[in-house]
Amino acid sequence: MTVALPPLVIPELFNMARYCLSPQAERLPDKPALVVVDDPSPGTPPLETWTFSQMEDAVLRVAAALEDRGLKPGDRILIRLDNTSTYPILYFGAIAAGLIAVATSSQLTAAEADFLMQDSAPRAVALAPHLPRGDIPADVMVLDEADVRDMIHYARRGTYADTRAEDPAYLLYTSGTTARPKGVVHAHRVALGRSRTYQGWYGIRPDDVMLHAGAFNWTYTLGTGLIDPWANGVTSTIFVGEKTPEVWPAVIRKTGATIFAAVPGLFRQILKYAPPGPLDVRPLRHGLIAGEAPAASLFGDWHGRTGTELYEALGMSEISTYVSTCPGMVRKEGSPGRAQPGRRVAVLPVDGGTEPLPAGEEGLLAVHRSDPGLMLGYWNRADEEAEVYRGDWFLGGDLAIIDADGYIFHQGRANDVMKALGYRVSPLEVETAIAQHPDVAEVACAEICPREGVTVIGAFLVAKPGHTVDAASVLAFAKERLAQYKCPREIVVVDALPRTPNGKVKRSELQRAYRAKG
Repeated sequence: MTVALPPLVIPELFNMARYCLSPQAERLPDKPALVVVDDPSPGTPPLETWTFSQMEDAVLRVAAALEDRGLKPGDRILIRLDNTSTYPILYFGAIAAGLIAVATSSQLTAAEADFLMQDSAPRAVALAPHLPRGDIPADVMVLDEADVRDMIHYARRGTYADTRAEDPAYLLYTSGTTARPKGVVHAHRVALGRSRTYQGWYGIRPDDVMLHAGAFNWTYTLGTGLIDPWANGVTSTIFVGEKTPEVWPAVIRKTGATIFAAVPGLFRQILKYAPPGPLDVRPLRHGLIAGEAPAASLFGDWHGRTGTELYEALGMSEISTYVSTCPGMVRKEGSPGRAQPGRRVAVLPVDGGTEPLPAGEEGLLAVHRSDPGLMLGYWNRADEEAEVYRGDWFLGGDLAIIDADGYIFHQGRANDVMKALGYRVSPLEVETAIAQHPDVAEVACAEICPREGVTVIGAFLVAKPGHTVDAASVLAFAKERLAQYKCPREIVVVDALPRTPNGKVKRSELQRAYRAKG
């Protein structure tokens, strides 16, 4: 089925940074835009507080500094900074100047970072001081964190570039069905496309305070933690202290957060490590969960301990969240919700065709390519880009059923992309790294569930003849080549990998074998 509502009006000229900051700096100049907290103890002051006028001033000075260093609209700037205020200021400063911000993680290994460097071909890279330079070409400008802080106080204040709504604003990398991450390019218009979430998921109000538990390199955090709150004049808060599960209720109380966004697993950990009985999360109105499937019991357990609701969303890097529940909507168990108002969502036949299937039939979940929140495309991956479109529909690889009431029930993924700790990870990428281990003959990876509500990556290994596979050795080997979130959490040694007659690994049987073993 499809949801047909009047489309958003997208102006020809549109700058995402201007949309998020300029109206608020004018009408709410002294309201906090970003609050950074490192100590949840009552009475301790925030580490930093940036008002909307201060944030816009910093962003435009960074934009001017980048321009004066010779960067031009369309140039890429690779951001590898820690989770501090310099990250969003540089990110929005680059977008304000018409550059393409490449948001990446400081957790990446040198090899992973080198690949992104080669693939995105940036004109500049911002590097946290503790990170190695790696293989940075001589013609690429290197900015350290001190450089970015100096830019915040640059002598000249710039202006927002007159970018078109269809111009690229940022590039982020996500694991796909190949062994290498692929870049997802988003246009400036994505900020308007995201407006469907304001009431379709958040139920956002002008007096809200948003707290997001993730890091700024993640599309979930960039959107839910920064772009959307600022577009609504809402204060965004981040916590940069030690992020143990038991600290978050105190952080919520300290920051006055009314909306808290995280992966479902963190909410489960909060309940597990908190003292028994009622959990004080005042003034929280509700929580937002996305990034992985929650345990069915999480909703009731959280409400029973805190008196607040959780609202789920389904999304992906190519379009962010587009299916969700929201305040006032009845939740159906097993469903993340309905297509957000204004989204055109359908289920198409797996084996081809563009005619949506009727309610109750399983097929590929699809979003209409006219959606302004949809990506511009994949960076330098025209072949993969062609594979995800069928006529006017974008196919993300998810199998789903839409019922007669419009609720979407996820049935797994048609491809083998794994989700672990909220991140999408290609099994081929992990397998390519582990296959280089001297004791490993074959390897296959799959999602496994060691306990209810927890999804991690499992690696199933076949040893080389005459060799013995040591799990600790394999895990250490993987950590040298992969970011922490991509590393398997479980190693299972098997005699042979289950395969189809054509030789393809049957990942579903790996998952069943793990469950049987447990």
